[in-house]
Amino acid sequence: MTCQTPAIYPWGDNRRFNSYSGWFRRLFGNRVQKVVIDAGFTCPNRDGSVARGGCTFCNNDAFSPSYSHKGYSVTRQIEEGILFHRNRYEKAPKYLAYFQSYSNTYKPLEELREIYSAALSHLEVVGIVVGTRPDCVDEAKLDYFAELAAEGYYVVLEYGIESVYDETLRRVNRGHDFATAVRAVEMTHARGLHCGGHFILGLPGESDRMLLEQADAINALPLDTVKFHQLQIFKNTLMARDYEEHPEAYRFWTLEEYINLFIDLLERLRPTLVIERFAGEAPPRYHQVTSPWGLVRNERLWQLLEKRLEERDTWQGRLFSTRGM
Repeated sequence: MTCQTPAIYPWGDNRRFNSYSGWFRRLFGNRVQKVVIDAGFTCPNRDGSVARGGCTFCNNDAFSPSYSHKGYSVTRQIEEGILFHRNRYEKAPKYLAYFQSYSNTYKPLEELREIYSAALSHLEVVGIVVGTRPDCVDEAKLDYFAELAAEGYYVVLEYGIESVYDETLRRVNRGHDFATAVRAVEMTHARGLHCGGHFILGLPGESDRMLLEQADAINALPLDTVKFHQLQIFKNTLMARDYEEHPEAYRFWTLEEYINLFIDLLERLRPTLVIERFAGEAPPRYHQVTSPWGLVRNERLWQLLEKRLEERDTWQGRLFSTRGM
């Protein structure tokens, strides 16, 4: 039995996946741009509270834009970020302050109030995106974010989950198990807050079959948005050292292979999940291992994904209803 291709998909447009840009249009009615902020947070997996050395793959500098500088105030970073985006892209009428580097709930609540109040006091900022670890939230902090949402701000907690497999999490020195991520996501969702999850595809020890089978665990989480990145090994990380000693434990897809694998996963993901990202890019100077793709910009990656979805005549969630969820 074959499935007839829908003219309009469950998320309300004719794209073959539930896109992040489409979600923002439905929420805000127009374009919204993130401005990355480095507020000087650290991480319990680096300062000894959980462990030292951090996750084996971690190099935040690889994803930090030039205007994001922890030596600057939150207000200055927002202003420079808005100027950067206005010079590079079409003007966005609304901006989100994206606290990206390290664990952005890993401070006492009163300090969090000062940091996020400074961001939301900017006239062009309509909300915050808070990147953090699942073991760095508690009831009081989530209650605070719920208060901000009740005041009309857009608030999302974005958790680094990375893998649903505890063995993998131990191997990359993540410092928490998958059950911790489940609890954090459920606590966040229970307060009506938007919630995102980040996953890395290709961590050592995980087969293609494992990557596809994790769809059930991801679907069961009350997430609104998901980000997927292919594994990248960056210089000056514990993973770079491990790769030099055990290269046989790592594998790297060609771009065509990765897109096909991601589509296999996408077919299994529930249609209500918003796909914020399916691959990552970082400047070549940070890479310990040269990417088999070369430098392919995000815009081109999305084009290639949509082209391949059309060639395969498939879409997000096509197999979801057959998986007993």
